[in-house]
Amino acid sequence: MSNISRDIDLLYELGAIRHIDRMWKRFLNADFANNTEHLFRVAWIALVIAKHEGVANTDKILKMAIAHDIAESRTGDVDYISRQYVKRNEELAINDMLQRTSLQKEFAELWQEYEERKSIESRIVKDADTLDVDMELAERRARGIPLEKEWSKQRAHVRKTQIFTKGAKKISAAIKASNPDDWHKNGRNRLNSGDWKE
Repeated sequence: MSNISRDIDLLYELGAIRHIDRMWKRFLNADFANNTEHLFRVAWIALVIAKHEGVANTDKILKMAIAHDIAESRTGDVDYISRQYVKRNEELAINDMLQRTSLQKEFAELWQEYEERKSIESRIVKDADTLDVDMELAERRARGIPLEKEWSKQRAHVRKTQIFTKGAKKISAAIKASNPDDWHKNGRNRLNSGDWKE
């Protein structure tokens, strides 16, 4: 039976996720996305992939995307080095977080489905999680941090072996060729449409 005070506890804990850095920030830069920022962009990337895949059940995809890493509120995040040393129990964490909340059954099931990677929705969300890394690396490249180039072999392996959907593969190639600053340079702005236009 759910308990409204547990719902409130959950909402406060979810708010605290914004204070959890993604661990590989130590390799990149101080302005690397925190856990909440990561969840937000993963949700949007998943929506774009879903459109390219022709998947209409975006409600389920969005819920899965915003839940996929919330257990890190309790387990912390681990990067590619710390994964060699740390064993996390995310299933225990997610179950404890959701225990006796009104969202317990639905979100525990969505999290489990995501972990199993059998449904199209779970594969779309995992692809979005993977592509967010590539977007972060492209943003670092644009700021003069060459980690994307140094990790190119590893990221090529990930794109080849760990992206599930055709839509994500197309988006991945587009990210690789993209300029993270095009959205503001080429969009409506003072230079091309306003008072600075020549």
